[in-house]
Amino acid sequence: MQIWVDADACPQVIKEILFRAAERAQVLTTLVANTLLRVPPSPFIKSVRVAKGFNVADHSIIEQIQPGDLVITADIPLAAEVIGRRAHALDPRGELYTEDNVRERLAVRNLMQELRSTGDILGGPAPFNQSDRQRFANHLDRLLTRSGRDLA
Repeated sequence: MQIWVDADACPQVIKEILFRAAERAQVLTTLVANTLLRVPPSPFIKSVRVAKGFNVADHSIIEQIQPGDLVITADIPLAAEVIGRRAHALDPRGELYTEDNVRERLAVRNLMQELRSTGDILGGPAPFNQSDRQRFANHLDRLLTRSGRDLA
């Protein structure tokens, strides 16, 4: 398993959890962004800078993932593509995407985008909080534990 992070919008606290997990589990973790990111010196952590542009980081991740990899993203279309390629997708708020729920999330996302474009809904998601952080850490730990057993 390799971890890929759609890092442009990923909260710093989630990146720090991922850095510690990469070291502990010795799993390659790659942050993909269109800006230069600082990452700790580690053989298990790297940063890849892609060109600026719509979905460039997403396309880079999709081109490189393998079945069983884990992608950290809040981007629902990217999560749907990841699931379609038999990899795992985890939202920074700790929601594990599945074949069943990603289609529903995509439909809700499209509806909300439509409502925002007409001015019927303003604003975005609720602020990131401690329970989001904890839910993410718990799901990540379970995925890494399961991956470690599968490799043994």
